[in-house]
Amino acid sequence: MMSDALTDDSIRASWAQLDTRFPLVEAIFPACMADAQGALTPDGLSAFLEAGRIIGKLGRGAEPLLAFLEAWPSTARAVGEDLLAPVMAVVQGLQKSPNGRAITPFLQTLAPVAQRLQAGEQLQHYLDLTLDLMARTTRSIHGFHTTYPSPGLPDFFNQAPTLLAQLDIGGLRRWVDYGVRNYATHPERQKDYFSLQSADARAVLQRERHGTLLVDVERHLDLYLRALWRDGDLLIPYSTAFDELRKPVPYYDPLGIRLPDVQDDASGVSGLDRYRAMLAHMVGHRRWSTPQIADNWSPFQRMAVEFFEDCRVETLLIREYAGLRRLFLALHPRPVEDACDPATTSCLRHRLAMLSRALLDPEHGYRDADLNTFVARFHALMAQGTSSTRDIAALALAYVAKTRRQSDQFAKVHFENTVIDYRDDNRHLWRFIEQGDEEERFDETRRNDAQDDLPRLPPRHYPEWDYHSQTYRPDWVSVYEGLHPSAQAGDIDRLLQKHAPLAKRLQRMLELLKPQDKVRIRYQEDGSELDLDVAIRSLIDFKAGSNPDPRINLSHRTNGRDIAVTLLLDLSASLNDKVKGSDQTILELSQEAVSLLAWAIDRLGDPLAIAGFQSNTRHEVRYQHFKGFGEPWGDEVKARLAAMQANYSTRMGAALRHAAHSLRARKSDKKLLLILTDGEPADIDVQDERLLIEDARQAVRELERNGLFTYCISLDPRADAYVSDIFGRRYTVIDNIERLPERLPEVFLALTK
Repeated sequence: MMSDALTDDSIRASWAQLDTRFPLVEAIFPACMADAQGALTPDGLSAFLEAGRIIGKLGRGAEPLLAFLEAWPSTARAVGEDLLAPVMAVVQGLQKSPNGRAITPFLQTLAPVAQRLQAGEQLQHYLDLTLDLMARTTRSIHGFHTTYPSPGLPDFFNQAPTLLAQLDIGGLRRWVDYGVRNYATHPERQKDYFSLQSADARAVLQRERHGTLLVDVERHLDLYLRALWRDGDLLIPYSTAFDELRKPVPYYDPLGIRLPDVQDDASGVSGLDRYRAMLAHMVGHRRWSTPQIADNWSPFQRMAVEFFEDCRVETLLIREYAGLRRLFLALHPRPVEDACDPATTSCLRHRLAMLSRALLDPEHGYRDADLNTFVARFHALMAQGTSSTRDIAALALAYVAKTRRQSDQFAKVHFENTVIDYRDDNRHLWRFIEQGDEEERFDETRRNDAQDDLPRLPPRHYPEWDYHSQTYRPDWVSVYEGLHPSAQAGDIDRLLQKHAPLAKRLQRMLELLKPQDKVRIRYQEDGSELDLDVAIRSLIDFKAGSNPDPRINLSHRTNGRDIAVTLLLDLSASLNDKVKGSDQTILELSQEAVSLLAWAIDRLGDPLAIAGFQSNTRHEVRYQHFKGFGEPWGDEVKARLAAMQANYSTRMGAALRHAAHSLRARKSDKKLLLILTDGEPADIDVQDERLLIEDARQAVRELERNGLFTYCISLDPRADAYVSDIFGRRYTVIDNIERLPERLPEVFLALTK
């Protein structure tokens, strides 16, 4: 059960528990709490605040605490809140060592790492790996563990999401091992390796890349489950890289379907098809297998039942999709009949693997009489069409009684060609009356992440482009979305009245742009005129005693213009500057121009959304709505525009990516994102002037790939030095800002005529 909806009192209590005085943390804390409440249980929420309190007291400023508050809710959704204690153990280990400066990059990349790994066990392996890397590289430098920090550890944390996008957790471990072995005593070369700058690092990365990662095909597999099998459940990866003695195998439980995190191509079958075989097999069990009471059965008997039941469900699957036989047989081992010597070795697994092959393969070629007898009995039972797990268990017990040997008890077991790795571990087949070591207990409690009436929206995280490394910093920027406050709608009406002569001139231009080809929409209960044919038919029905059709009206719509527009306003503090030679501020002129443009677009009938953005470091990009696509141009929208305020900085790339979400969902033929700004992208936490310019440029490219047309109107006389780098040739610089109310609508009309 989730905690109650946030109130001002609960926020104050939580803030007191966090016990910090960082102003930037205080600004985003309510939204972070809203996000955390949707992801954590009440106990988890309390532990979250306590962990934040500890991080805030480390003496490393606000950045680690900000990163933690933003990252942990997403991390908990991906891997569960129980991993908080191990995460804090890593934080405290870094703090106690000379590697305290690595705490911030560790927390900054924690959420994208967890989202790639998607399982608590996987994240625990990652945490163990980081502690091992810290220990090995810290004490390797001059032998002074408490004096010299690990040179490559911060770079490793920064690159971890990129590495895990290409490697499974086992491949990452081997990549790290190579770097430690070869560069532990070379600080600069170690930094180059773990930041992926050296050719050696990229070569080893390429070498370790193999197979198909589950996270890359998860969506395909989910659609496969739903479309072919009308089934669906959470797919949870596990790693096969950390269990040397006994490799884990697929299974399902009340929490989801567990699959290996990577699959290599094998036996001519792709990694994706191997995943499909695993899912198909488990779907068969979920459909047709029923649990059996197993207290009085020996391990050998249970093993035989599992082999027979596996073949039963696969036979039923093949009846639905015959092509699965080829897939199952390609992945099923083909044991050699005389490969096991019963005089010295237990051959039970070998016999069962041969039997399993024979039950699926009509051309198995085995000569053993008992095997062929039970193959015939199995197919006779399946031919009846009413087989059940109980029936197949009786057949399996008969097989054990007929074929068991004294040598089955030998400690030496024949394993060659007996592992059928696409099958699950069959834990679902058994129920035990007496609880014991063999019984797994699972918590079936499901949390409901939905929260009603949250007073604040949680942050949305976006990547940011790092042009130095030519990679994205995942989940780097936090965007907080909200509805802009309101003032007096009459203020906007007075602005429009002030520009009445300009409005008349625009009206004439609008008339030329309006589509003239009208399309009739018939059968409307409410419309602009009477549809005479339908009305007469309804009157005849009424006179004849039948129910008349009430849809006797028709309406019109214009055809030939299908444009959706988002107007994105830069609301940074520089808009408060006075226009040279005028008493007006740039903000006031922008307010007039946006009002005129909204009025003009309303006359044209194009769907329009208006939003503004401002940023106070990457942790707080504010995105405020003035008008939604579905809202009419009326007093509510005017009231928000009347309250327009400017503050903080201009982190343009994140705002562009956020604006693209709603615009991309429109079904219009043309989608225009028009951005009005008075300066270059910048923020107080960025020292490199090119960084945010390059990120905005990359964001524009992303929008282009998604079919969105981006155009910039800049009020900065110096914009030519950077605006073309971002928008190419799709921009206009308005040097005379006083003409903005006139030029903004004109630019829009020229773009859409």
